[in-house]
Amino acid sequence: MMNSIQFLNRLMLLVIAPFIGILIAVMLIVNKEPPVIEPVEAPKLVEVEQAHEKIAAALTTSTELAKTASENIESSYTVYNETTELVSSLLPVIKKALEYPYAIYDKKISGKLGTPSSTINSSKLRAQLYYKSYENFKGYLVKIKLKDSSAVDMVLGGDEPGDAMTTLQAAKAYGAAVAVNAGGFADSGSKRYPLGTTIIDSEYVNGFQPSKNDLFFAGFNSQNELIGGKFTDKEKLDKLKPRFGASFVPILIQNGKKQTIPSKWQTSPSRAPRVVLANYKDDQLLLFVTDGYNTNDSAGATLAEMQDLLQQFGVVSAYNMDGGGSASLIFNGSIINSPSDGQLRKLPTHLLFFK
Repeated sequence: MMNSIQFLNRLMLLVIAPFIGILIAVMLIVNKEPPVIEPVEAPKLVEVEQAHEKIAAALTTSTELAKTASENIESSYTVYNETTELVSSLLPVIKKALEYPYAIYDKKISGKLGTPSSTINSSKLRAQLYYKSYENFKGYLVKIKLKDSSAVDMVLGGDEPGDAMTTLQAAKAYGAAVAVNAGGFADSGSKRYPLGTTIIDSEYVNGFQPSKNDLFFAGFNSQNELIGGKFTDKEKLDKLKPRFGASFVPILIQNGKKQTIPSKWQTSPSRAPRVVLANYKDDQLLLFVTDGYNTNDSAGATLAEMQDLLQQFGVVSAYNMDGGGSASLIFNGSIINSPSDGQLRKLPTHLLFFK
């Protein structure tokens, strides 16, 4: 059995044991050698100055480059402005040079017509009226240069199908400077309907009617170009994108060449008042209207005579529109031809030109 002295010794050892451990740890730390720190060599003054010189040189170079770039940009801007001013000053000259061939052509075809008796010139069109006198008839020509898409249109004779009005009434109602009757017609009771295929505002008035008995369609597309021909297939006509047009018979000239006149139209009647819609290769138009039936000392023109004259005038296409008592030409509010009925006939379609 443990006596009291042994117990006391062990108790004291237990109490001081932690302190002994702490003392030993401190002694170990104190006796441990400190880490060796390698000395760092300070940069030399010469090296610092060299670095500063390099940085200064780089900044100087950057400044010079920026200055050069700025000068180049300013120079380019100056050249651009000078070039723009030069091009602007040359545009009228270029435009005039481009118009020169057209002016020569216009002078050539105008020379064949003579001197115009009256001219309408506006931002939309130029229309020139010519009077002609031949052995068996008097003729009236209007050469028209379209300058705007709104310069030409075709209208019906009224709001309802079968309505009719004179070409002068149509010109006044719509404010047209020049007007001429258009396609043929068929009467039914008191109504007067357009003959064959008729298009207004890109819409078929009475549907598509295939060409037969030499009936043609003639009108204008969205580019104000005269289009026409015989069409048995609606798709072929639609490809031309007609904006408006009417039908009659026959075609007189196509691609600058005379077309065969149907035998019926050579003799029935042989001479009559005529209305022709034609165009030149520069898209100028020619309206050719004649008197006939012994009105105004005019027996009338044959279609063969019309072909000869139109070819002399230099047109590339020509379509014989409704003539006889329907022939109506209006210029600046006045009736130019002498209607064979003694007065203008009421008709279902009219071609109008606006100034």
